Amino acid sequence: MQPSDLRVALFSGNYNYTRDGANQALNLLVGHLLSRGVHVRVYSPTVSQPAFPATGDLVDVPAIPLPGERGEYRLARGLPAKVRRDLATFAPNLIHVSAPDILGHRAVSYARRHSIARVASLHTRFETYPRYYGMAFIEPLFERMLARFYDRVDRVLVPGPLIGEILHDWGVQTPTTVWSRGVNHDRFSPGRRDLAWRRQLGIADHEVAIGFLGRLVKEKGLDVFAAVAAELKRRNVSHRVLVIGEGPARDWFAAQVPDAAFAGFQTGDELGRAVASMDIFFNPSVTETFGNVTLEAMAAGVPVVAARASGAVGLVDDEVTGFLVEPRDIAGYADALTTLIVDPERRKKIGRAGNAKASTYRWDVINEAVLQTYLRDAVAGERCSGSGS
Repeated sequence: MQPSDLRVALFSGNYNYTRDGANQALNLLVGHLLSRGVHVRVYSPTVSQPAFPATGDLVDVPAIPLPGERGEYRLARGLPAKVRRDLATFAPNLIHVSAPDILGHRAVSYARRHSIARVASLHTRFETYPRYYGMAFIEPLFERMLARFYDRVDRVLVPGPLIGEILHDWGVQTPTTVWSRGVNHDRFSPGRRDLAWRRQLGIADHEVAIGFLGRLVKEKGLDVFAAVAAELKRRNVSHRVLVIGEGPARDWFAAQVPDAAFAGFQTGDELGRAVASMDIFFNPSVTETFGNVTLEAMAAGVPVVAARASGAVGLVDDEVTGFLVEPRDIAGYADALTTLIVDPERRKKIGRAGNAKASTYRWDVINEAVLQTYLRDAVAGERCSGSGS
């Protein structure tokens, strides 16, 4: 089978209406597939004013806004007849689902009924979300539901070996293959550092800026970040907090870190400038499967302090490219940050090491590996279909 023989139907809960790391990776993957001659059709909820132009052909799936604080995201209610007709006309020989939502479940069921090869990619630790909304007791239920979902596909694309181990611990029998992540090395580079831009935000050249990058939502570990900033202040460790991003928890977070500089949402080369203008990147989140923002900071030569969790383990080498700390160890985070704050030479050394490691993460190589996985699974699916299984 050649790439041009592949017909991939990709199902996403959010392909481009709100910008996040998962849909950035999916759009880059689709761009690579198209460049190699693969036929791709994307099925996802859409909005009239998306965050960025979609890569490839995008078919709208009717959806409703999520309730509560996450109303910017939409939930598809399944595969309506119009979408099923479009899917039948496209006639995919591989279906890729990127989220364990209703749409993802219906797409997997469609693939199973029609003996189509099915691949799932895991982008977010959804089972960790309840703890940030006072419902940690339902996490085991989430794990069982997710395990059932991933056991209904032929392969799970995971961003690193640790996520594969987590799935195995849940009892998932489906084979896993690593789909890592890349970085735009022109955009995220030490050369983008801009002290004049920092000054406009009120951060002096001599001040050590501890950066947060991401959507301002509670599951990104904002409570831990705020507690650590308070601990540094209690210890009289001089620093500034630099926040890059927007989100529904902005006002809450601003009240917790009143001395922080909020730069708002940044994109493109402006985002690269913002990241390179940090002195330390602090990421206490445990919900990521791969630390895209951590990799971007490393590429920009910024040392990292991160939670010892799936988003950083395997990416950050402890005490070499940054520090890994147990997820809610406030004193441990403060110790690591203090080490970097008071020792500028060590900051520079760790930043250079991170930049060197990040240089090996290239999107073209990473996405070609996904294509080769597709080809193997599509061939296997045809054999199974031909045998009547």
